[in-house]
Amino acid sequence: MPENLVVASKIKKTIKDKSGFNTSSSVFDRLSEIVEKECNKAIENAKRENRKTVMDRDFHLN
Repeated sequence: MPENLVVASKIKKTIKDKSGFNTSSSVFDRLSEIVEKECNKAIENAKRENRKTVMDRDFHLN
């Protein structure tokens, strides 16, 4: 199981507040996978620019 990279209580509250829906516990593993994947892409973008600091511009929304 991957390390949890999201704050479950914040995700649950956001979903509940916006929709009234409950949140399955499996959501947090999937979101953590997505966050890790995007962090890895951002790291590669920073490396390509010869930086050792990941910046907001290294994350690209599709």
